[in-house]
Amino acid sequence: MVHKKIAFFVALGYTIALTAVSLVSVSGMPDFEYSNADKIYHFIAYFFLSSLWFVVLFKRYKLPFYKSLLYSVVASILFGIIIEVLQAILTDYRSADYMDVLANTIGVSTTVITLLILKKKVVKK
Repeated sequence: MVHKKIAFFVALGYTIALTAVSLVSVSGMPDFEYSNADKIYHFIAYFFLSSLWFVVLFKRYKLPFYKSLLYSVVASILFGIIIEVLQAILTDYRSADYMDVLANTIGVSTTVITLLILKKKVVKK
């Protein structure tokens, strides 16, 4: 797990990189085998986004487990929605897609399920 002193910078760097990747042109990228294959990347990206921010809130800022989880989940989902809107507004080579938001949300939800399952290991009694 990311050391708590650098967790914020790792999460911030990841968020900035995800923003950049989400707003650049993908014209040079290889085509996917099927039209929704990019949803797997959305799922993975937002699983890690919400996980990293959970670590920041829980380990570095010492927020309670459920509050850290709630804040990281809400922020990650809102971030994904904002990115989709920005793709539609700021670019002419990307478009907003509600299926991307759904894939992002499923990734975040998987973080929730994973952390709840692992809660006994994450929260020391």
